[in-house]
Amino acid sequence: MSGVRERVATGLEAGLGAGLAVVPFLALAVAVLGADYAFGQATLVLTYAIAGLGLVIIVGQAGQITLGHGALFALGAYVEALLAVRGVPPVLSIPAAVVVAALGGMLASLPARRLGGLYFGMSTLAFALIVEEGLVRWESLTRGGAGLAVPALAWGDFSARTPGAQLAVSAIALVLALLACRRWVSGRAGRAWRAVREDEVAAAEACGIDPAAAKLSAFVIGGGLAGLAGALYAHWIGFISPDQFGLMFSFELLMLVFIGGARRLSGALWGALVIVSLPQVIALLRDALPGEWTRSAGVEAMLFGAVIVAVVLLRPQGLARR
Repeated sequence: MSGVRERVATGLEAGLGAGLAVVPFLALAVAVLGADYAFGQATLVLTYAIAGLGLVIIVGQAGQITLGHGALFALGAYVEALLAVRGVPPVLSIPAAVVVAALGGMLASLPARRLGGLYFGMSTLAFALIVEEGLVRWESLTRGGAGLAVPALAWGDFSARTPGAQLAVSAIALVLALLACRRWVSGRAGRAWRAVREDEVAAAEACGIDPAAAKLSAFVIGGGLAGLAGALYAHWIGFISPDQFGLMFSFELLMLVFIGGARRLSGALWGALVIVSLPQVIALLRDALPGEWTRSAGVEAMLFGAVIVAVVLLRPQGLARR
């Protein structure tokens, strides 16, 4: 029991420490942008952070390259949307979204038994393309490019229709995800992931670890977290379509963990804060640029890339300190 209490306390400490870092930014956003808009952006930060935790497990802990995490996010969003419009309560639909995304993670990890490094990363990219194309083509179920409208998250007398309620739900989900990840990382699974990350052959021969099983568990857990984030995202946005979950979205999630710190759970929250707030900062910077710059079509991408490069150069281990 003492070990369980210690892990819970450590997880709460990490989550509280990362969460407190967001409070000044949220207060500033409320003052500048208004409460509703600021709460909406904070909800996206927390939702992206849940998906980022999955990448911390896969990339930071297990050391695997994945370029298709957005596809697992999309699976969770679509499963939740399809069940929600049919009246399935979230207490059943959200676990279903998590399970389907976890199964997607399992499928994405299968090539890891034969491939490694960049070759395996390309296989996850192919998986993402297959999922995106399937969502577009299966019009009878997903409505293809027309997209799906998603009702607000509601169960019984509770309804998360206001930005404040959505922020509260996302905060609770993130804390629970952090606690679960802290337990996995500090337990036997985490030790197996780190052994595979450092030296796959040595891990198998000296420690008796099955590298394939370790990679599979990392992708299943990472996929489940992406599915949870996708399910919440579908409700908060209210509308989903395949083009929201393209390759650029997967790259954004990957940048999220490298900016925040791929080997730290709190890095998911730091990275999400940067990824969500950057477009707002870029909009302000664009207004301050000369006229010929503001008319350039690629100025947002240039500024975005410049900020990312600056973070990588100044904080190569990520923004999270622990």
